[in-house]
Amino acid sequence: MPSVMLSAVLEEEPDLYEAFPPHVDPSGITILTDSPPGKKAPLKTFAELEPLLQQGRKRDLKLLIREHSWPINSPIRASLWPALCRQHQHGKSMLDGFYWDMVTQVFGTVELPDKPIMLPPFVEATHCLGYHLTRKGRAVADRVVSVLGYACPDITYSPSLYPITAALLHFMPEEECYHCMASLVASKEKMFITQTKLLNEVTWKTVMQIAKKHAKSAAQHLSRLSGAIGPERIYADWQWWILAALPFPHLVRVLDCFFHEGIKVFYRVALAILILFNKHSTNQNSEWYAEATKNGVDHAVDKFCRNMPASPTKLLRTAFSIRALSSQYISRVFIKTEMTLKSKQVITGSRLMRSRSSDNLPTSQSQVNIQMMSHTLTIRERMSEETCKQMGSHSPGPRALSMGVYPIQAIKSQILDQSELFTLWSWLPVRITMYQPVLLYTTEEHGCSLTTFYVRVEHHEPTLLMIKTCNNEVFGAYCSTRWFERNQKDERGNRQAYFGTGETFLFSLYPERAKYPWVGCSLAAEGKGEERVSHGSELFMAADSKMITIGGGDGQAIWMDENIRFGKTDRCSTFNNPPLCPSGDFEIRVLEVYGFSGA
Repeated sequence: MPSVMLSAVLEEEPDLYEAFPPHVDPSGITILTDSPPGKKAPLKTFAELEPLLQQGRKRDLKLLIREHSWPINSPIRASLWPALCRQHQHGKSMLDGFYWDMVTQVFGTVELPDKPIMLPPFVEATHCLGYHLTRKGRAVADRVVSVLGYACPDITYSPSLYPITAALLHFMPEEECYHCMASLVASKEKMFITQTKLLNEVTWKTVMQIAKKHAKSAAQHLSRLSGAIGPERIYADWQWWILAALPFPHLVRVLDCFFHEGIKVFYRVALAILILFNKHSTNQNSEWYAEATKNGVDHAVDKFCRNMPASPTKLLRTAFSIRALSSQYISRVFIKTEMTLKSKQVITGSRLMRSRSSDNLPTSQSQVNIQMMSHTLTIRERMSEETCKQMGSHSPGPRALSMGVYPIQAIKSQILDQSELFTLWSWLPVRITMYQPVLLYTTEEHGCSLTTFYVRVEHHEPTLLMIKTCNNEVFGAYCSTRWFERNQKDERGNRQAYFGTGETFLFSLYPERAKYPWVGCSLAAEGKGEERVSHGSELFMAADSKMITIGGGDGQAIWMDENIRFGKTDRCSTFNNPPLCPSGDFEIRVLEVYGFSGA
């Protein structure tokens, strides 16, 4: 199988570089040709494939892509890959410039930073395969993945997301890459990228199950060679056989099919690798048998993939010639495995793994990101913060954080500093953290009047109230329901005394940092969801022309008078909170109320 290094043929073939964007270093990319020129029909162009896409002839397109081994430097992928990804997009297509608006929102600028970007927590360092990207290319990949994490807060663990992003960037510009990844992540019809640890485990167990049936001798051989460590450890790395170990030209041909057909292509290729490994290592005199017995079968499989003896075409033909391995069968195995794991999780782990309401821990990807950002302060900034606190000042001005701009960073609060804002944002419901906060009312600008408060605030839902007292105590409430509900009447024509939902919560940020959710949430977390919460524990919000109250039952958590000047706080049944300031009575220095644009 002839192969020519790009660097060796640069003078003879200067156009070999043209297939790759400037952020790719092609000098290490090997050009593979499966057969001498002239023996096969000319390869199809994108113009010839595009009508199949437009007409929805997916099967015809699938067969053509499987059989057409375009060389890695073919310009077709710059058009083909985005077109294949677009067919999987869910909902409306993104407008031109949408990505750059997101970049500006997250990072504050479209200029690439000089320092490395802090990647979302769903990416581990071992996942960050850059292939042949330059240093700038790696920075571009980091940025695309970071914006994806920002836009898709439900992703909690995704090993393949970074490598696939990096591979796409070899054939297209940054914005197009983002649109492709967004389509794959949001795809409903086919799975491309797992986004949780549970689904990641389901995939390797699915590979193990289908291998036992459709690559039986190879699976048995692997099991024998695995010895004491067991085959599970080997299968757990199945995606890395493809994404990390296969030569780049092989990976690119696999991705040609993957972007059209989904993760089932990876399953088939993983089985093909096992079949080929079995073929080359069954003989006890073979180098691969010796490698497996000396260094372990996991290392042997990895090394075998890196030195793949089959061409990309032969690898794919082996994969797609596995008989009776239908998409329906794979789907059945996947779903059965997923349900089994979920059942085990419920039986053995749910109670042990639950989050306690007193834990100030984020529960979504966006919240994890925010928590991470709050830890990016430099030592000097942290020392300055401690110095301010020791001097009695609790509201230093907002600091510029190294990771970039999140919606919360648009807040210029007179009450909370940036660290406190990040803590507060980590407590908000997942969906709310993505909306832009809007200052609706502040005593500093709009005066101290309950009438003005209602005019500016009452039609917004939800709202966030933050209070700073004359003693520098800082506390408040997230109010799930609009304040206009105070005017609603019950079936008897009487005004409702209390309104709101269990999403409402109290918080304290100074002198103590704590979140006080509805007591019904605590019961659910303790597995007592079937217990009836008393009416006195469902008193969330109340208001009239003379006062505002949040929390009730045996006391009021927050009460403010009509002049928004004086208030009191006590323990209440709804949130089971202590008084939010030591004295119980307080004088308001500043009240700020925020809404959320688009919520």
